[in-house]
Amino acid sequence: MSVYNYMTQEGYDKLSKEIEELKTTGRQNVAKAIAEARDKGDLSENAEYDAAKDAQGMLEAKINELEKSLANARVIDESQLDTSKVTVLSNVTIKNKKNGAQLTYKLVSETEADLKQKKISVNSPLGQGLLGKAIGDTAIVETPRGNLEFEIIELSI
Repeated sequence: MSVYNYMTQEGYDKLSKEIEELKTTGRQNVAKAIAEARDKGDLSENAEYDAAKDAQGMLEAKINELEKSLANARVIDESQLDTSKVTVLSNVTIKNKKNGAQLTYKLVSETEADLKQKKISVNSPLGQGLLGKAIGDTAIVETPRGNLEFEIIELSI
């Protein structure tokens, strides 16, 4: 069973560009580091060579992981989204019922999540708690310190 990775066109394009960058510049840099380390002599005792080969393995693993995300990506047309409840790409303003603090987040895919930009993953505990809720509903989010309750104040795309 494949799991879809829903994202915006912007997120899809950014991911495509990152993969291309890793495949070109990233691979060139790793190959150069391996060649330089190889030129330094005996490979059996060459820590630089081992480190460069490890870096190559990590780069290829990252490329593979990102390509899987892209292969399972489904670009979402924001104009087709239901704005009556919280879905992926919703902008949702919530109020913490305990302290009254209000915050606004955009729910995005795992690959687009960026807390500094107030973009949270739909797979995060908060994202999971908010999905499917409508204005006025209470979302209960489980945390290690107990459940938090948030009221849905506003929804938009």
